[in-house]
Amino acid sequence: MLAKFPVETSHLKPPLKSPAVLYHKQKHSFKILCCEKNGSSDSPSSSSSSSSSPPDNKFGFKLVRQSLRDKNWKFNDIDANAVQESVNQWWSKTQTFFNGVTSPLVKSVNDRTHKKQNLQNEKEENEDTMIIEQTVDSRTRGGDLSEAAIVSIEQFSRMNGLTGQKMQKIFKALVPESVYNDPRNLVEYCCFRFLSKNNAEVHPGLKEPAFQRLLFITMLAWENPYRKGKGNMAKLLDKNTLQMKLVGKKAFVRIAPAVSGVADCSTVHNLYKALAADDKGISYSIWSTYINELLKVHEGRKSYQFQEVSIFPKEKILCLGSSRKQPVIRWENNMAWPGKVTLTDRALYFEAASLVGEKDTLRLDLSHNDARIEKTRVGPLGSNIFDSAVSVTSGPESAPLVLEFVDLGGEMRRDVWYAFISEVIAVYKFISEFGPKEGDRSVYDVYGAQKGKDRAVTQAVNSIARLQALQFMKKTFDEPTKLVQFTYLRNAPYGEVVLQTLALNCWGGPIIKKLTEGDGEPEVHVRPIGELPESSNIFDIDGSVYLRKWMRSPSWGSNASLAFWKNALVRHGVILSKNLVVADMSLVEKASMTCKDKSKVAEKTQATIDAAMIEGIPSNIDLFKELALPLTVTAKNFERLRCWDDPLVTASFLGLVYTLIFRNLLSYTFPVTMMIVAAAMLVLKGLKEQGRLGRFFGKVTIYDQPQSNTIQKIIALKEAMREVEKYLQKMNIVLLKIRSILFAGHPQVTVEVALALLFGSTVLLLVPFKYILAFVIFDLFTRELEFRKQTVEAFNKFLKERWDAVPAAPVVVLPLEDKESGDVQKKQVDKLKSQKT
Repeated sequence: MLAKFPVETSHLKPPLKSPAVLYHKQKHSFKILCCEKNGSSDSPSSSSSSSSSPPDNKFGFKLVRQSLRDKNWKFNDIDANAVQESVNQWWSKTQTFFNGVTSPLVKSVNDRTHKKQNLQNEKEENEDTMIIEQTVDSRTRGGDLSEAAIVSIEQFSRMNGLTGQKMQKIFKALVPESVYNDPRNLVEYCCFRFLSKNNAEVHPGLKEPAFQRLLFITMLAWENPYRKGKGNMAKLLDKNTLQMKLVGKKAFVRIAPAVSGVADCSTVHNLYKALAADDKGISYSIWSTYINELLKVHEGRKSYQFQEVSIFPKEKILCLGSSRKQPVIRWENNMAWPGKVTLTDRALYFEAASLVGEKDTLRLDLSHNDARIEKTRVGPLGSNIFDSAVSVTSGPESAPLVLEFVDLGGEMRRDVWYAFISEVIAVYKFISEFGPKEGDRSVYDVYGAQKGKDRAVTQAVNSIARLQALQFMKKTFDEPTKLVQFTYLRNAPYGEVVLQTLALNCWGGPIIKKLTEGDGEPEVHVRPIGELPESSNIFDIDGSVYLRKWMRSPSWGSNASLAFWKNALVRHGVILSKNLVVADMSLVEKASMTCKDKSKVAEKTQATIDAAMIEGIPSNIDLFKELALPLTVTAKNFERLRCWDDPLVTASFLGLVYTLIFRNLLSYTFPVTMMIVAAAMLVLKGLKEQGRLGRFFGKVTIYDQPQSNTIQKIIALKEAMREVEKYLQKMNIVLLKIRSILFAGHPQVTVEVALALLFGSTVLLLVPFKYILAFVIFDLFTRELEFRKQTVEAFNKFLKERWDAVPAAPVVVLPLEDKESGDVQKKQVDKLKSQKT
C-alpha cells in the first residue's frame, strides 16, 4: 500500500526583494511502504525493507524516499492479508491516541475560542517576523540613525533589489550634500522609489500586515530620523512596542499620500484629524484598522459588482443603502416609501420595496453639469421635523428625489451620504470644466491623456472609499465633505488652483505628436489666459504637458493661478514621478499646502464670526414679506431692465436717464417725483371716497396658516425664530466687520479702505458729478453682457474673498447682575468704610 503525506520543515531564507524575511513552510514528499511485520516476501525490495526495519517499528511502516523510482519493486508482491492486518492495527492505535488527546479539551467554549485566537495571533506573529541585517551607515552629521530609520531603509532597499548601503551610495551621488545630510530624504528615497513602481488604484502590498507595519515604521522614521538614547531594533519590531508609538501630523501628511489609495494630498490633513481624534497622534492599531477597513470596502465593491453585473454593466457600484437598522425612505407628496439606494460612479438608483409585482428602479444621472444635491427636511403632512434627508436632481427639468437616511445609531448618516453623492457630482463638474471637450482628438497627441477622465473618477471613488472606512471605524469627521477631494476643493479657498494641478495630473503626459501652431492657442470663445512662463502650455515637474486649448475654465486667468504657475517649475529634489518627489513637493502638494494655510485663516475668521453671533427676537415673517412686496416688485422690474430682458424698454429707459443727465435736468428730478407721489395720493383718496377701489383696498392681506396642534405651532414658531435670528446675525456680522475696519481691527484692510476712500474723494472733487453718474449707470447696465460678464465675476470674487478675510470685532457679553444682591454688597462696603473711619 502506497500513500503520501507532507512532512513540514521550517527554515529561514532571507530573500532580497521582500519587506520581511518570513519563516516559510516547505513540503517534502515521502512515501509510506506498508509490509508485513516479521514476514517474508518473494520480492527483493520487500525483503530488504523488512530486514532493514528497526525492531521498534510496531506497525510495519517505513519511510522510503523516492521509492516509486525503484524499478525492481512490483505491486503484485504485496500480501493483502498482511496489509489489512497492519492497517487495522494502525487505525486502532491512531483512534486511541486521538481519544487521549481530545479528552482534556472538553472545556468551556470560551476557553477553546481563546486558545484558537492565541494560536492564530501566534501564527501571524511568526509570519510577520522581520529579520534585519544592517548594511547602511547609521552615522550622519546630525547624529546616528534611529532604529525605525534603519529598518525602513534596509527593508525598502531590499524590496528595490539592493542593500541599504548601495541605496545610500546611489542617493549620495544623486543629490547635493545639503539634501543628503537630512536622513529624512534618504528614508523618502528608499520608500518612494519602491512605491513609484506601482500604479494601481490601491497598492497591492497593503494586504500584507508586514507591509502595513513597514509603512508605519517609515512614518516613525520620517518623524524621528535620529536615535535618542539606547534603542533595540528587535524591540521596535514587536507589536506591543509599536502600539506605544504615535505618528505625528507632518509624517502622516508626507508619507500617506504617497501610497496609492491611502490618502489624497488635499484632504490628508482632515484625514489625520479624523483618525487621531483627541490623541496626539495615530497609533499602530488605528493605522492597521483603517487600512483593513479600507481594503474591506474595496473587496465589498467587487462582490457588489459581481452580484449586480446584469443591472449595472458599465458602472462601478460604490455603496449600497438598505438595512433594517438603517432604512432609506423616499418622500413624495408627503408619502414615505422605503427602498434600496445604490450609488455608482455615474448615477444614483432607488429601488422601492415591493412585496408583489416587479420592482421599479428610479435612476438619476449625476454626470450632468446641472446635477444638484441639497440637504432638506421631511416629515408627515408637511411638518418638516426630520432633518435627515437630501434632495437630488439631475437637471433643471428633473423632478427632485428626496431621500431620508434614517440612522438609529447616530446623526451622521445623512451627512455622509450627502458627501458621497456630492463627490460624484463634483468630479464630473471637474471633468467638464478642466478636462478636454468630449471628442477632442488632441487627447491622442499627449500620452495617456485619453485616460484622464478615468483617473479623475478613480480619485473620487477612492475618496468615497476612505470616507466609508472612517464611517465603519466610527471616526467620521464633523464635516464629511472635507474628507472627499473634489467637493472640498470646490468650496475651499485656493481650491481652483489645486484643481488645476489635479487636471495636469490626470490629463498631462509626454507629447507623442508634434503640435501645430494652432494646437496651443485657445479657441475663439475662450477668454485669453495671462502670460504663462516660457510657453502657452502648462508643464509638470516630470515634463508632462497640459495643452492650452484645454484651459477652458476662467480660473486659469486669476491672479492666484498666474502667480502659482509662474514659480511652479522650481525644482530642488529628486523626481521619481509626478506625484513622488524626494526632498521637495509635487505641484499638487504645493497647491494643497497653500490651500490648507488659507483654509486655516478662513477658519479662524469664521471662528470670530461664530463667536459674535448673538440670539435675536422673533417676528412675523409673512407680514414683513407682504410689506416689502412693493420694494420687491420694483427691484425685480429694475433687474429685468438691467438684464436687457426687453431690449426696447431698456434702451428707452437709458435714453431718458442720459437725457436727464446731460441736459442738466437732475436738479428737477426729485421735486417732480415728490409732486407725482403727492398727486397720486390725492387721486387715490378721491377714488376711495367715491367707493371705486373697493372695501379691501389698502389693507395688508396674508394667508392663515393651516390648522395645527400645539406641537406644530411650537415648531413653526421655532422655524420663524431661526430665520429671523439668522438674518439678525448676518446684519450684526456686517456691522461688526465695518466696526473692525473703522477701528483698525485689521490694519491692512483698514489701510486699503482708507486709500480707496481717498481715491474716490479725489475723483469726486476733480470730475463733474454727471460724468460719474453716467459711468455708474453704464457699468450697472452692462455687467450681464457677454463682453464684461467674466471680468465682473472675477472682480466680485476678489471683493468677496477680501470681505471674508475681515475678522469681526470682538463682542463681550457681561453676566446679569441682581439689583438686590448689588444693594446688599453696597451696604456692606459702606458699613466697613464707616467702621474704619
